[in-house]
Amino acid sequence: MDEKQQFPNEKELEKELGDYLTNKYGGQVKIVSAGMMALPHGEKKDAAGTEQKIDFEFRMKPQELVRYLDDYVVGQAEAKDVLATKICTHFNRIQHEIDTGRTSRGQVGRIKANVLLLGPTGVGKTYMVKLLARKIGIPFVKGDATKFSETGYVGGDVEDLIRDLVREAGGNIPQAEFGIVYVDEIDKIATNPSRIGADVSRAGVQRAFLKPMEETEVEMKVPHDPVSQMEAMEQYRLTGKREKKVVNTRNILFVMSGAFAGLTEVIHKRCSERSIGFGSRLDSKKADLGMLQRVKAEDLINYGFESEFVGRLPVVATLDPLTEADFVEILQGLNSSVVRGKKQDFNGYGIKLQFEPEAFTAIARLAVAEKTGARGLLSVMESVLLVFEKNLPSTRVEYLVVSEELVADPQGTLAAILSAKDSPSQRHKQRYNELRGFEFGRLQEVLEHSHASHLLEHDIELTGQRINLMVNLCLDEILDIHDVCDEFIILIDYIRDYAITASEECNLNITFEEEAIDRILAMSSLTLESVSEICEKMFMALDYGLRLIGQKSDSNAMIIPVSGVESPEQFINETLDESFKL
Repeated sequence: MDEKQQFPNEKELEKELGDYLTNKYGGQVKIVSAGMMALPHGEKKDAAGTEQKIDFEFRMKPQELVRYLDDYVVGQAEAKDVLATKICTHFNRIQHEIDTGRTSRGQVGRIKANVLLLGPTGVGKTYMVKLLARKIGIPFVKGDATKFSETGYVGGDVEDLIRDLVREAGGNIPQAEFGIVYVDEIDKIATNPSRIGADVSRAGVQRAFLKPMEETEVEMKVPHDPVSQMEAMEQYRLTGKREKKVVNTRNILFVMSGAFAGLTEVIHKRCSERSIGFGSRLDSKKADLGMLQRVKAEDLINYGFESEFVGRLPVVATLDPLTEADFVEILQGLNSSVVRGKKQDFNGYGIKLQFEPEAFTAIARLAVAEKTGARGLLSVMESVLLVFEKNLPSTRVEYLVVSEELVADPQGTLAAILSAKDSPSQRHKQRYNELRGFEFGRLQEVLEHSHASHLLEHDIELTGQRINLMVNLCLDEILDIHDVCDEFIILIDYIRDYAITASEECNLNITFEEEAIDRILAMSSLTLESVSEICEKMFMALDYGLRLIGQKSDSNAMIIPVSGVESPEQFINETLDESFKL
């Protein structure tokens, strides 16, 4: 080439390097701007120079969180009460410190209410903690105790959980310091009394957890983490300063869980009072079912945990094994993730799926035999519906109703559907609509009784049109009713904010009738983009007329009715005629 080669400037180099790092490491590595200025005392910036602020506000009460768990979790009343109450108390205590400006940093003897959950596999331990973290809106990470080893040995480092929490918070360290760390299979790090020598994967891990569970500072930069090393090198290259980024674990709540096989024998040994003759007591397997509820710290120590580790888990909750009746209730629940997941799978192929009540009983009966708790429901569901999921997308079938006969003989039912002379799914369509109508009524009742107060807190009333839109959205898109409520709050607030913006531009106090808001929602696809497009077109048609009306000294308010949404040009012309007639 004759032309002189063009070299990229500094910003272009930064962009190319940033794109490369993003493709290789995701959002974990960022380029630091060389022009970063010093910040006032007390403020923080992340590696990209973005100011980090503490965005935390918690005003919930224990009963509110318990009711939320009741919507999703079957049974386990004691565990729900303990977990919801202690998590609520933990974050209300933090909120009080923030409100009063008095932190407990450095307080001697401060004890965090870290929680230990005991119960067999598949009873909802992880599920409950995830639900609460989502409800509160805080960073959450989950790890398995078996993957860690004592610091300095081959294996995962316990402090990596804290670093993962920062990444879950988008790199915002102050936000991560109000998160929850959940550690499963904690019973697997109980020490073996017969072992000789160092046990770095058991006792060593217990010791590694001690400081983070209480209060310590965890460095983000560590030798075994190339991402943090690259961030530190880039920071030093551009600023010439070595920045020490640390996370304080004082307000990070730890929740640990495990099945604790064999713990009942330890408890039984402590509780048993054997004697000879008529005073002797016969033990039964039924008595073992509630034995975990009698657990004490000494039992956990005898099981293989160090006393310091047990002392940092002052709150203990037990979960009961699930029965066949519990499985049926889980499947019948409006928030059943198992049922919703399969409906979403088939919905991706344009196939509408519903379940007969008898089918739930048949699935629950098979799941009990799996002996994996609620996970067995998913295993059975996948096994039963796999042949339909494979074959129906290639047919004209649009509706499928899962019956007791289908559960018992999937292959035979599929063959009957495919060999039908009329429309293959025609006989399923009518029953599907009947079951959908039943589900519509249940969702409507839940919305009116359980969510009306939450919506009223945002000044949103449950009109008839609004209820229909919300319930149909739940059924059509197979969404959680809680999520739909939050979506409608965002959409309605957006419509009202659009009116406020227009008010400022037109020198008028513009508001919508509730029916007009419902009409905008009904005309949209219930997405923010769709609602925004409707509002923009409507106010473009109204703009000139609203500005004229705003210029009149005797006009200071405008309420837009349904007609103003449906036919904005006609509405504004009629309004102008009325306003300016002699």
